[in-house]
Amino acid sequence: MAVVEIPVVDLRLAGAASSPEESARLREACERLGCVRVTGHGVPPELLAEMKAAVRSLFDLPDDAKRRNADVIPGSGYVAPSAANPLYEAFGLLDAASPADVDAFCARLDAPPHLRETFKAYAEKMHEVIVDVAGKLASSMGLEGHSFKDWPCQFRINRYNYTQDTVGSSGVQIHTDSGFLTVLQEDECVGGLEVLDPATGEFVPVDPVAGSFLINIGDVGTAWSNGRLHNVKHRVQCVAPVQRISIAMFLLAPKDDRVSAPEAFVDAEHPRRYNEFSYDDYRRLRLSTGERAGEALARLAA
Repeated sequence: MAVVEIPVVDLRLAGAASSPEESARLREACERLGCVRVTGHGVPPELLAEMKAAVRSLFDLPDDAKRRNADVIPGSGYVAPSAANPLYEAFGLLDAASPADVDAFCARLDAPPHLRETFKAYAEKMHEVIVDVAGKLASSMGLEGHSFKDWPCQFRINRYNYTQDTVGSSGVQIHTDSGFLTVLQEDECVGGLEVLDPATGEFVPVDPVAGSFLINIGDVGTAWSNGRLHNVKHRVQCVAPVQRISIAMFLLAPKDDRVSAPEAFVDAEHPRRYNEFSYDDYRRLRLSTGERAGEALARLAA
């Protein structure tokens, strides 16, 4: 299988006047490959470890307790194993940027106080990270001072229930993320994530790196950037007969739900590529048609 090097960017340097090359690396990776690995994010290792332990305890809850994590919008609650993805289950939290939503999520699952504190601390730190990444990416593209602080952030924790018999099978199908960008805390013990390299058309493995986050560009990122950012297709394969955990934060779309490329990205040489659209309508389109690998975005071409 082909191997592609995922660029690594230090967030402490990206955006700094003294390190323009780091900002350029961030932009180039998101434009070419649609994913980049970041370090220097400021989330303590202890909190990362505590969050992984909290996630495992939630997945050990009985099924009836898990299902109390009901949808706020389609796909935002508990996702049980299905015919399409039989090895995969997940918990969703609609807006991790809202402390009230985090409290409600924990209350529905009867999470004990120490787990609630871990979830609240993690959600707060990850919101800071995702806003920082988005702001520095926009700045690297020439859009200075654009704030993403009020954009909703969906939170999802995932478990892949692998066995010896499932090695070599699919953990989750090929898809793109629907939002602007994703910050992913991977399982440090087992890999399996693969991204599509647009240069070769082949899926390549993304090996986990302890203490870092993987950034994926989604469909909104492509539309918002007027096609400059690449919405990366990815999948998860079962590579070992052990459970696999991952934790994702999705920066979705503007608070007013309208997705449109800023005027700074549109000119005579770069005409508008996508019509303005409602993110909520777009999510429903993807869910209703099953278009999970970015094809739905083509419907919005200008």
